[in-house]
Amino acid sequence: MGEKIYKCEAKKPVMHNGVKVREWRVVAVREVIEEKLSEYRCKDCHGRVRLHGKRVKDGPAPHAEHFSKQDSEYCPMGMYFRQNPGRQPRLFLQPVE
Repeated sequence: MGEKIYKCEAKKPVMHNGVKVREWRVVAVREVIEEKLSEYRCKDCHGRVRLHGKRVKDGPAPHAEHFSKQDSEYCPMGMYFRQNPGRQPRLFLQPVE
């Protein structure tokens, strides 16, 4: 059973006091793919994720999975975290900034 993360963080343009800046916002993976956003990360551990779009009619919805096992080990959304009960979650050691 693989990971299926349906929401992640992506840098999106927002207005602050009349100035457009890019901030991390929680968005659906579908939105990241449709808008072709280039900066995105796991919303829980800030680690790298790989995006998967819906390729077949009855296939899974657009989702993400951690890029590597190391990214998944201490993230509550990670498959390897869930396989190790009692492990404490933490931010990824080299977060996507």
